[in-house]
Amino acid sequence: MLTRIDHIGIACFDLDKTVEFYRATYGFEVFHSEVNEEQGVREAMLRINGTSDGGASYLQLLEPTREDSAVGKWLAKNGEGVHHIAFGTDDVDGDAADIREKGVRVLYDEPRTGSMGSRITFLHPKDCHGVLTELVTSRADD
Repeated sequence: MLTRIDHIGIACFDLDKTVEFYRATYGFEVFHSEVNEEQGVREAMLRINGTSDGGASYLQLLEPTREDSAVGKWLAKNGEGVHHIAFGTDDVDGDAADIREKGVRVLYDEPRTGSMGSRITFLHPKDCHGVLTELVTSRADD
């Protein structure tokens, strides 16, 4: 069962400059940052709030580390902006299977490792009214 909006992913050309905008404008601070080599991105997670299920809501700022990454290609076509929305779930495997049975294309056969050690998969935007949608199960110790 989906429990919350885990994060909204925002693609940007300059991560440091974008982090500074969100810090100066809204007071959001970086909770976590990392480079995900598999996905070809450098990212910063800005924690917005905690939730009753023990999770949190974040803005995820994404800068491509290479032009051929999914985010790099998306930025070249669309420019900066909202890239995806992610919903938190206790069971990414089960929810992905249930959603797949409803005719929505799930992009990964098996969930992959995402930010902060989470398990993730994506749903095809053409099946989700134009919105790239991510399902996230946070690491157990978060």
